[in-house]
Amino acid sequence: MNSVQDSQLTVAEKDAELARLRAEVAVWRNRYAKGEKRPMAFSNSEGDVAPVYTPLDVADSSVDVLPMPGAYPFTRGIHPTGYRGRLWTMRQFAGFGSAFDTNQRFKFLLQHGQTGLSTAFDFPTLMGYDSDHPRSEGEVGKTGVAISSLEDMEALFDGIPLDQVSTSMTINGPAVILFCFYVAAAERQGVPVRAIRGTVQNDILKEYMAQHAWCFPIEPALRLIVDLFEWGAEHAPLWNTISISGYHIREAGATAVQELAFTLANGFTYVERGMARGLPVDTFAPRLSFFFDIHNDFFEEIAKLRAARRIWARRMCERYGATDPRSWMLRFHSQTAGVTLTAQQPTNNVVRVAYQALAAALGGTQSLHTNSMDETLALPTEAAVQVALRTQQVLAYETGVPNVLDPLGGSWYVEALTERLEREANGIFDTIDGMGGVVKGIEEGWFQRRIAESAARQQWEIEQRRKIVVGVNDFVTEEPELSIPVLKVGDDVDRQQRARLAALRARRDSALLEARLQALRNAARTSSNLIPYILDCARAYGTLYEIRHALEEVFGAYREPVFF
Repeated sequence: MNSVQDSQLTVAEKDAELARLRAEVAVWRNRYAKGEKRPMAFSNSEGDVAPVYTPLDVADSSVDVLPMPGAYPFTRGIHPTGYRGRLWTMRQFAGFGSAFDTNQRFKFLLQHGQTGLSTAFDFPTLMGYDSDHPRSEGEVGKTGVAISSLEDMEALFDGIPLDQVSTSMTINGPAVILFCFYVAAAERQGVPVRAIRGTVQNDILKEYMAQHAWCFPIEPALRLIVDLFEWGAEHAPLWNTISISGYHIREAGATAVQELAFTLANGFTYVERGMARGLPVDTFAPRLSFFFDIHNDFFEEIAKLRAARRIWARRMCERYGATDPRSWMLRFHSQTAGVTLTAQQPTNNVVRVAYQALAAALGGTQSLHTNSMDETLALPTEAAVQVALRTQQVLAYETGVPNVLDPLGGSWYVEALTERLEREANGIFDTIDGMGGVVKGIEEGWFQRRIAESAARQQWEIEQRRKIVVGVNDFVTEEPELSIPVLKVGDDVDRQQRARLAALRARRDSALLEARLQALRNAARTSSNLIPYILDCARAYGTLYEIRHALEEVFGAYREPVFF
């Protein structure tokens, strides 16, 4: 029998086996349906979940040809050795009060085994305001650390060598200004910019969609992002110049597939803007990173991460012509879902976070933040942060999970979910392309409405008890809630920041700063890359708002249209 006959026989046998399986599944499902009695929806955020999955639920041959880890399109992970080669980076989102307060928290975390720093900024800093600006009153240091100048950034990392840690900064509207503060602080330590490692979030599109911490109109904001791509590729090769974030999109109410599709669509937009600048895609794409929310539906979250890698690899290769394999690899940080934490029975949050962290690890995250049990009440205490960090350490060192790469790969359910999410995401991409792209969709409020609709539906499901939240709409106890310590940030931080800023302004070289701010304004009116000008202002101890205001004089300020 020749090879052609062998192949035909194999196909025939396979067809017969599939036919037998279809009949068997039909009989089984008919019997099963009669015994299904639990009064709740069997679904995830995208629709109904079948009671059992078989090869019939997976596209022909998709499992048979599942690539090995580290092989294109990276469904099973971007590294061939997975966590056997290197564990994920363990981060805890930290920041409160003054730079001095957060510096002590950073040192506490590093002493307890954290392997990377993740910086939370207060609301004035996120919006580009100094601590002594009138709009900052009552908010200084309350939701993160207050950083108004290079002086604050130096204090934040005092005693922490910036060539020995990886630092993540969660900031978007004024991201390039904070990045320049960080570069200047490294220079003051004697650390060359080529040696700094970390990530600045710098994802303005999701701000217009979901989180609303912006400074400038869309087009100049995108210009600043591409400026950092260009400057970083040459000067900061180890730094991730953007973390394209689905986290805040999901926290605002998006479903899993919306988070997946909206995030990757934003990523494609940044790639297109970089290429439109004339940057070869392989010069900046390897330093693009992503940030995903890890929600409660365990298998759906794992499939979401697998689908994201596959979609990104295919698009980068096939649509954008990237030839460097590093450009195809979707690298991402994960954080457990803050929106799933409950004020009721807050110790349950430890359990939620542990399951979410397990999903992130099984999905192949490169970096992970685990939320603390008290974060729905206030910024976390040191004790709560330690439990959250220990959650990752138990997962990494006691469970055996890191020993096997993509252990759920080949599961009919996981593969079917991965395919479903990819298929539905591709449908959303077609819709976005049809309306003229991401920017057009933001300007018309399409993304904002979709997220709001999903959030409203999820809240309705909880109120109708179609979705159970333990301790909130079921398993509620009559006993008084367990009291746990809560971190409180006093108003003394506001007073201290005002005094520090006044002293800084009194002793700096004001003439030098004004000359550099004017140079920045002038450059903003041209097509020049603005990072060197912003960095010069930072080195002269210009404050966050002074630099923002200089740009705003040229760019204008963003005012969101009314969509609802």
